[in-house]
Amino acid sequence: MDVPSPFLRRSQALAAGFTDHELRTALGRGELVALRRGVFVPREVHDATDEIEHHRLAALAASDESEGVFSHVTAAVLHGLAVWDLPLKRLHVTVGGGSHGKATARRVVHAAPLDESDVVTITGVRVTSVARTVVDLAHTVGFEQAVVTGDAALARISAHELSDATERRTGRRGAPAARRALAFLDGRSESVGESRSRVLLHRAGFPPPELQHRIHTVQGEFIGRVDFAWEEFGVVGEFDGFAKYGEGRDAFEALRREKHREDALRAAGWVVARWTWEHLDRPDAVAQRIRYAVAAASGRRTLPDSPSR
Repeated sequence: MDVPSPFLRRSQALAAGFTDHELRTALGRGELVALRRGVFVPREVHDATDEIEHHRLAALAASDESEGVFSHVTAAVLHGLAVWDLPLKRLHVTVGGGSHGKATARRVVHAAPLDESDVVTITGVRVTSVARTVVDLAHTVGFEQAVVTGDAALARISAHELSDATERRTGRRGAPAARRALAFLDGRSESVGESRSRVLLHRAGFPPPELQHRIHTVQGEFIGRVDFAWEEFGVVGEFDGFAKYGEGRDAFEALRREKHREDALRAAGWVVARWTWEHLDRPDAVAQRIRYAVAAASGRRTLPDSPSR
C-alpha cells in the first residue's frame, strides 16, 4: 500500500479510495502497523523509529481531533526534549476547567488553566511551552524523570522563564515534589545519562560536583572538560554512554584519544571514576567507584565513609 506521509489515518485512506478490507489486509501482512486506533505507519517507518517517535507521530495524527493543548510528556516529545522512563502509550492534553484529569485508553486529559504565554505552536499543533511542560512534569512524574527533561530544557530556556511558568501554574497538587525537582535542575547536564548520574550522586549523599569542569596541566595546557569534578577530593567522574565513540576506525581513534586524555588527567593528579548505563541501575556500584577514587586520591588504604552534603 502506498502511504505518501509518515502516517496514515483511516479517514484519509478511505477518502483516497482504499477500503477497510485493504487496510486489514495490509495490517495482516505486516505492511502497516497500528500506532493507535485508526492511525497507521508503514512497517519500514515503524521499525526504523523508536517509541518516542511513535508517540510523536501519534500526536501529530491526532492533532485535528484532540481538544485542548498537547502537554506533559507529549509536549516534551513534540519539543524534542529528552524523556526517560515515562509511559508513552497515551497522549496527554490539557484543557481548561476545574475537574480532575481523566484517563482513557487513548489519552490523559489534564484540567488546568493555561495562560497565552504557556502555549506555543509547533508545525501547526498547539503545545504547552517548554517552560510550562517542565513545570507540569515536575508536578506529575518522579524526581529523576522530571530532572532528565528539565535539565534538557534549561539548555533552551532561561531560569527566569521557568520561574515565570512556575508562578502561573496554579494548584497545590504535587507542588512540594515539583519544587524539589525544579530547584535541582542544571542545564549543564548534556545527556540523559548525565542527568540520571546527578540524581544518583545526590541520593548517594555525595556533595554536588562541578559540572563540565575544564582541567589544565600545571603549565596551563588544556586537558579536557569532564562531566563531574570534586576538586576537594581530586576526583573526576565520567559517565560513559559509548555513543560518542561511533563505529569502525573512527571508534578506535576516539577510544585512543579518550585514553590519552585520561592518562593526562591522571598525570595532572586527578583520579578518574567511570560508569556506564548499566551502572546507573545499580547505584551502589557507582558510589563504590567514587569512594575508591576518593580513597586513591587521598592515599588512604581504607575506604572513607560516603561523603555527605
